[in-house]
Amino acid sequence: MLIFWIIIFSVSLYTLIKAADYFTESAEKFGLALKISPFVVGATIISIGTTLPELATAIIATLHGQTEMVAANAIGSNIANILLITGLAAIVAGTLVVRRISIDLPLLAAATALIVAIIWDRQVTSGEGVVAILGYIVYATYTIKADRQEKSKPEGILPGEDIPVTRESRYHWRKKHRDLNLKLFFVLVVSCILVYLGAEWTVKSIMKISDIMGLASSVVVMSAMAIGTSLPELVVAISAVRKRKYEIALGNVFGANIFNMLMVIGIPALFTTLQVDENTFKLGLPFVMGVTVLYIFSCLTKKIHYWDGMMYLLIYILFLAKLFGLF
Repeated sequence: MLIFWIIIFSVSLYTLIKAADYFTESAEKFGLALKISPFVVGATIISIGTTLPELATAIIATLHGQTEMVAANAIGSNIANILLITGLAAIVAGTLVVRRISIDLPLLAAATALIVAIIWDRQVTSGEGVVAILGYIVYATYTIKADRQEKSKPEGILPGEDIPVTRESRYHWRKKHRDLNLKLFFVLVVSCILVYLGAEWTVKSIMKISDIMGLASSVVVMSAMAIGTSLPELVVAISAVRKRKYEIALGNVFGANIFNMLMVIGIPALFTTLQVDENTFKLGLPFVMGVTVLYIFSCLTKKIHYWDGMMYLLIYILFLAKLFGLF
């Protein structure tokens, strides 16, 4: 029976991730066909799309009354994003070079501090959810304004940097594809349905697996699910590192982690008060605080070396071992 539900979990999680990819791609085209600014599309649809699996499962878990999964989901994903993705990226690159310090550094610290304060009493109320969402709006607004100011300076963008280059290449086709069509609308609707079904069965399988194994659902969420939902970010990071676009690899983690902290926790809290279980509070919370500080300091040094990446992975293994009570 356990094997059956593990298979269901794997299939539903894969469906969720792939459907989120198709949803994001079709939503990008939809927005551009409506003549929405490419940057606005990128800053909204793409950033949300990369963390859509976490958000969808958080909402479905809340509707099922499994509110303790929400904080575990966000915190587990952030830990995996930092330790697993950055660690592997540094190992592949040899040395990750940060050419300029992103404005996301203090904002990532602020977002983490805000969520720590919100869940310190082991629950998240609707009012606190609103505060978290407003925090993300502040982050998004500041990022958009800072990007526009940077782009207005001729010397502000270095040749080959990710913001102008990837946006131009990513949206180059928009001149040829402006009209909405039935195929695009069909893909958007079907992918949206599959996101829902994937999230629904991911949550159900997590509940079944945790019951069969006698584990808290947060343990499965912070381990298997966190790794699974971080795979898209991992693929993006490794691909960017191989092209020596290190800013993309690191910036991807910044954006995903801030969205996880503020929106993945904030939006479900609008439906009901979220509970934070003991594993998330006593293990997940200290770890996410520690690795966020570690990540910020690593970026401040402007270089993350091969051995730093190895240390990141060892810390992640330690986290998983502690999570499953191996020592």
